[in-house]
Amino acid sequence: MVSVRDVAIAAGVSVGTVSNVLNRPDRVAPATVERVNAAIAELGFVRNDAARQLRAGRSRSIGLIVLDVGNPFFTEVARGAEKRAAEDGFSVLVGNSDESTPRESGYLDLFEEQRVHGVLISPVADDLPRLRKTRERGIPVVLVDREAPDHSFSSVAVDDVAGGKTAVEHLIDIGRKRIAFVGGPDSIRQVADRLAGARIAASERAGVALEYIPTSSLTVRAGVQAAKTFLERDASQRPDAVFAANDLISIGVLQAAMLAGVRPPHDLAIVGYDDIDFAATATVPLTSMRQPAALIGHTAVDLLLAQAEQGEGFEPKQVVYQPELVVRQSTALD
Repeated sequence: MVSVRDVAIAAGVSVGTVSNVLNRPDRVAPATVERVNAAIAELGFVRNDAARQLRAGRSRSIGLIVLDVGNPFFTEVARGAEKRAAEDGFSVLVGNSDESTPRESGYLDLFEEQRVHGVLISPVADDLPRLRKTRERGIPVVLVDREAPDHSFSSVAVDDVAGGKTAVEHLIDIGRKRIAFVGGPDSIRQVADRLAGARIAASERAGVALEYIPTSSLTVRAGVQAAKTFLERDASQRPDAVFAANDLISIGVLQAAMLAGVRPPHDLAIVGYDDIDFAATATVPLTSMRQPAALIGHTAVDLLLAQAEQGEGFEPKQVVYQPELVVRQSTALD
């Protein structure tokens, strides 16, 4: 393999000058930078970034662990994080925990071995000792799409209790009385908070009943299976509205309802959460609680870089955005 010394000989400069061109080009005369870059291109030199990381003690990569890489919401979070990280010369490595604590722990081990600059994570559970261990090893950690119960970590989240409350209030306002919350597991904080908000809204209105129909995951398939459990009931006994824990669940409910001859929104009003692109383009466009996904990723990187720069003196910060109700045909009778 071509070495730094080979490049230095070809360019007629010292090894130190080549190093400066690679790491601190502002310290080198433009003509010299051009000559070194020409030698790099001619020889096909590829820098050994692993060795550089060992010397620096930390890489130019940021680890991002999401609950479900198949959920477009997390794709947008990653997009926002990647765009912000690139502004400071960082790359983002994405790991999918698939809502599994062992998988999450495995990615944390991997990112620690890679000496990442920091970790962004949407954790599976509220129990956070593993993340504290990562932070104690000198790797900054920022929670994404949720807060730490004790605010001991910096975080970027949406007020999911308010989002759940707004969603159910909307369903009540259009005349629905038998409302089902579909989603799970409720060990995921976002699900629990959305359910809590839904229950608050239902408790504040007379004659409204809220039923919880749990699912084992937050997928379209889980939404279909959950919907089948109540669509088999007599029309007078089944829900007249569904608030789904996310848009993938709501798409599954919509599919099952239409196959069963149940017409949204006339027979069944549906509200999802996240406002992914598929929500607007569904067969019946779905009402959804919009989260600023890309902004969440962008802000999380901001907090991470600030924490890495300030070190132990950094005070954890919590950024909370408000969700926005986007009304479409799945709840609009007009």
